[in-house]
Amino acid sequence: MDKLPRYRTGKPKLDEAISDLVDEARLRGDTDLTFEMIVTALRLGLEDAERGDLKLVNAALKELRYSFHVFGPYRGIPKCTIFGSARIKSGQPAYEAAKQLGKAMADRDWMVMTGAGPGIMAAGLEGAGSENSFGINIELPFEASANEFIAEDPKLINFRYFFTRKVTFMKESTGYAMLPGGFGTMDEAFELLTLMQTGKTHLTPVVLLDPEGSTYWDRWDDFVRAELLGAGLISEADMNLFMITSSVEEAANEMTRFYKTYHSSRAVGQRLILRLKREISNDELASLNAEYGDIIEDGAIERIDATDSEVRDDDNLELHRIAFRFDRHGHARLRMMIDNLNDGTE
Repeated sequence: MDKLPRYRTGKPKLDEAISDLVDEARLRGDTDLTFEMIVTALRLGLEDAERGDLKLVNAALKELRYSFHVFGPYRGIPKCTIFGSARIKSGQPAYEAAKQLGKAMADRDWMVMTGAGPGIMAAGLEGAGSENSFGINIELPFEASANEFIAEDPKLINFRYFFTRKVTFMKESTGYAMLPGGFGTMDEAFELLTLMQTGKTHLTPVVLLDPEGSTYWDRWDDFVRAELLGAGLISEADMNLFMITSSVEEAANEMTRFYKTYHSSRAVGQRLILRLKREISNDELASLNAEYGDIIEDGAIERIDATDSEVRDDDNLELHRIAFRFDRHGHARLRMMIDNLNDGTE
């Protein structure tokens, strides 16, 4: 390495040895980050971290590395994660709704991800078919193996820790569908909405799907509106982070509609860049500036070319772009802006 990163072991000879090791590996890029990961591992040892802590870090790093490897060939394919109860049986309305949704997403050229267990998880994968499925399994003493639709598939990943599994779901998903479930489903729903509300994960469509005859999400919505929104614990805009429906077709359409115009976003310097599949008109641009001035920290929303950082990373250079100084608070309002862009005429 020509220049060592600032983050080092503090032992010059050891740092040089790490640099030589990284050079010897002949990596294609990002050698600075590889250097720092090795430094972190050695610093844990040098600082006499307990064996339990070392085992946790070691297992987490290995789990994440393997998940990156499995997902690598499928990076360009959108993926819908389906959450819901493991206790739902085949033939029940919720099972059939998840199965139909899995098929609907596969028909739209999406892949489907579930927790790989029984119930709703099995239903989503059954509907999508194994060729369009990922199983993100958690090793539990009472749920030892993956369901039959993913058990022998190379796209099954087994996790020891919930947190690495959750990172994988959040990193790889392009959209989420939540069906009725227990504590785990509630945990996923609230954590997902929290991460989006606070900008700690990218905005994606979130659909709360009630099967025929169910009032599960409608009553959840009543609670949220009465106890959270009513008490001022969330904002009215936060209610736009999700959609409730009892229609599988509407749920699947919401997933794809989110990406009708919008493609992705990236922060570069002090600006947030939205990458778009079409160029927006002058009237649309003026309307966005008038409607969403409350989340613009300074200046205005404007069209731009790809930034130097994006060019260097070859990051979706073919797409159109708008950018602005985002206040980094109004993520639910940003979601509303994306909806407006998607609803515009092409």
